[in-house]
Amino acid sequence: MGNSESIFLRSVNQKSLEETRQLNKILRLIIDSSYDAIFVADENAVGIIMNEAYTRITGVTPEELIGKNMQELVDQGIISESVTLKVLKEKRLVTIVQNVKGTELLVTGSPIYDENGKITHVVSNLRDISDLNRLKSELYETKVLTKKYLDEIEDFKQKEGARLLLDGVIAQSKEMMQVLHLAKKVSQVDSTVLLQGESGVGKEIFANMIHLNSKRSDKPYIKVNCAAIPEKLLESELFGYEKGAFTGADRQGKPGYFEQAEGGTLFLDEIGEMPLDLQVKLLRVLQEYEVMRIGGTKTIKVNVRIISASNRNLEELVEKGEFRKDLFYRLNIVPIKIPPLRERKADIPPLAFYFLNKTNEKYDMNKHFHIDVIHRFEAYEWPGNIREMENLIERLVVTSDSEEITVNDLPGIFNLHSENRIKEKTLKELIEEVERKAIIEAMLEHKTTRKAAAKLGISQSTLVKKMQRLKIII
Repeated sequence: MGNSESIFLRSVNQKSLEETRQLNKILRLIIDSSYDAIFVADENAVGIIMNEAYTRITGVTPEELIGKNMQELVDQGIISESVTLKVLKEKRLVTIVQNVKGTELLVTGSPIYDENGKITHVVSNLRDISDLNRLKSELYETKVLTKKYLDEIEDFKQKEGARLLLDGVIAQSKEMMQVLHLAKKVSQVDSTVLLQGESGVGKEIFANMIHLNSKRSDKPYIKVNCAAIPEKLLESELFGYEKGAFTGADRQGKPGYFEQAEGGTLFLDEIGEMPLDLQVKLLRVLQEYEVMRIGGTKTIKVNVRIISASNRNLEELVEKGEFRKDLFYRLNIVPIKIPPLRERKADIPPLAFYFLNKTNEKYDMNKHFHIDVIHRFEAYEWPGNIREMENLIERLVVTSDSEEITVNDLPGIFNLHSENRIKEKTLKELIEEVERKAIIEAMLEHKTTRKAAAKLGISQSTLVKKMQRLKIII
């Protein structure tokens, strides 16, 4: 070989070597630019290439992987099992769920063959599926919670409380069940009832329920808001007037609400706003069962049951001289205090789902809550009680952009209350939350209590007991 020929061949080899280096550099840049993790092993299952995403996703460094046999990594517990070993054994593309240092990954191993059909390399693509499993778990929790409360509402309809539910009262808390029990008992008699509770707790609904479940249900039911009628008109509206009793009076006269409610029920809402002079006349009706119209000269016997309600503390008003003590005692024969929503947290989820379904039907929509929304609802104080919840849920349904209503759709005040609620939780409550989430995730992944218990490191019987205690149904 001549000198010129030798120089030419060296030039060609150098050029080929440079091209190969350049190609390898480009290939390396392509592999590192992948968002998903990529790992390459040779025919002996020894790691030779891994990209930056692998370390980012798993925390495993090149020093731990490159030049190491995959069986070593399995034995050391760095990876749960090796897709490379499976591909080399089965000589085909394989997909598994792999755990690498606690990170759950979906791994696909692809064999690379030479011209003789022999596997020379295995390329593994890895994707982090922990977020997917979390979302899957949360979706399952939402579905379970929704079904639970809808089933409870349906079950409640079938039981003795059906009519109470249909009258608008939805409850499962022990506090409200006690109130419902008392309301049902008192509906069977004619005793005067005083409903007390904050604005929006449902006093009017209870008054309706008591009337509808009473022996007077087929008779008139008259509602009067004492705060909504001007003081000068309230007397004539309640007691009626004779013709010519005052300027502008109807020529024929007019019966008042007491006469109109004959045989039935008169509901006096916001009774604490009634002027003192009218309280005297109301007291006479309760004592004598008779009224006298304005401008009249004779009394009219009435047979009316009185239910009154107030969001103000009448006993405090009595002490201040703003409400008559004798009238208070007459109205307070059967007091029923309706607790605010913040004192009956167990009622929040069923109420929320009830209003959600009601609004969906109203607007022909199919919105649903993310599980965290219910958690935020339970942490909130609800100063406007049930009325506030109903109005908020309607607003969320009609204004949210997607089918799922998330915490991002909630007003900012809910975030503040959620943070405060977390601080208020006991250690036991926090532990139960963590246990519940871990059990649901394990059951979703492993399907059986035996496999889920093994994953959690507890016995099967212990897992079953925990699921019963935490009311987890899979």
